[in-house]
Amino acid sequence: MPGGFGGTLDQSPCPCGGGVYRSCCEPLHRGDQRAETAEQLMRSRYSAFARREVDYLLATHPEPNVPEQQRRRALERSCRQTHWLGLTVLAVSAGGPGDLEGTVQFEAGYRGGVLKETSLFRRRDGEVDGPWLYVGALKLQG
Repeated sequence: MPGGFGGTLDQSPCPCGGGVYRSCCEPLHRGDQRAETAEQLMRSRYSAFARREVDYLLATHPEPNVPEQQRRRALERSCRQTHWLGLTVLAVSAGGPGDLEGTVQFEAGYRGGVLKETSLFRRRDGEVDGPWLYVGALKLQG
């Protein structure tokens, strides 16, 4: 196909560091695929913060006690104010395709500092075929 308008595919790098966005986190953000592991969900959530994919962030971190509009506004503000620079996964415990729970320890650089977190992930409704969800930070620094 000759070059020109619409003739090239997006080859931009994925914010999570996992390759090309189009084939890394974008299919998860669009709902075409689900995260197979806790680490994949964590990486896709990092990319969602970097790319301002607020709907994905809401869907992958249910907080039934907080009104959705309040959560949406807070996430939009956070995404606008934070310029993410890179992600390093330090450790993963469980969280594989057959697991119900897992943790991921990571560092996420942003303009002005580094966020260090150990995150807890669980399958929705405790079902092995349920989607992975972010539960919260077990340990947070930064």
